[in-house]
Amino acid sequence: MKTSITLSSLFLAAATLAGCAVFSPGPRASAKLSPTTGSAVTGSLQFVQKEGKVLVNGEVRGLKPNAEHGFHIHEKGDCSSGDGMSAGGHFNPTAMPHAAHSAAMHHAGDLPSLKADANGVATVNFESTSISVGASVTDISGKGLIVHRDPDDYKTQPTGNAGPRLACAVIVKS
Repeated sequence: MKTSITLSSLFLAAATLAGCAVFSPGPRASAKLSPTTGSAVTGSLQFVQKEGKVLVNGEVRGLKPNAEHGFHIHEKGDCSSGDGMSAGGHFNPTAMPHAAHSAAMHHAGDLPSLKADANGVATVNFESTSISVGASVTDISGKGLIVHRDPDDYKTQPTGNAGPRLACAVIVKS
């Protein structure tokens, strides 16, 4: 039995492999939010590094309906305390002021606020160039993820005055 390989089939195979390298996502991480004492907030989030940015998506449940909630990456991947304070302060490896995620200068851990619907569910879907998965000083692997009770005012330093911590997770590289 004789197999013949044409130039066009080799070209197609090379283009397919090259396309996979360009379009395949990079390192991934996930976080499973657990409620702090007295809270019912839970959720699951995924972080995918792709072409200089991190795609963040997931869902958070048990929030106050039709309300906004502060949402941050914190410096320690430690959710051992009942109030979430063991996660430390905001993740800020580049020593920037606290501000909105959309501001030119902000903590790496400053994320867009969560906006709960009428059922207390917030759908998360955004991109960030401030964080990374698996590389550089902005690597979020092993850091904490916190949902706060109140909206972030984006002014109060260094926390945004977002109130108590309702849920905590450790971001785990997969």
